[in-house]
Amino acid sequence: LVCRHMYSGAGHDSQLLAPVCPTAMVFVPSRGGISHSPAEYTKAEDLAAGIVVLADLLYALAYKGETP
Repeated sequence: LVCRHMYSGAGHDSQLLAPVCPTAMVFVPSRGGISHSPAEYTKAEDLAAGIVVLADLLYALAYKGETP
């Protein structure tokens, strides 16, 4: 998958957990960059790719004790 590191103003739950443990967020592309709006739309393929990224990370943390 093609990815890029991004700085985001999004906080969500990670903002509250960051003082306690390392946090990360997985972002997937939405049409027109619109989020948190009724106009938001993300293709099923992009959602599935985000799930794969999250599953791979969880596997690495649980079984290898490291981040990929």
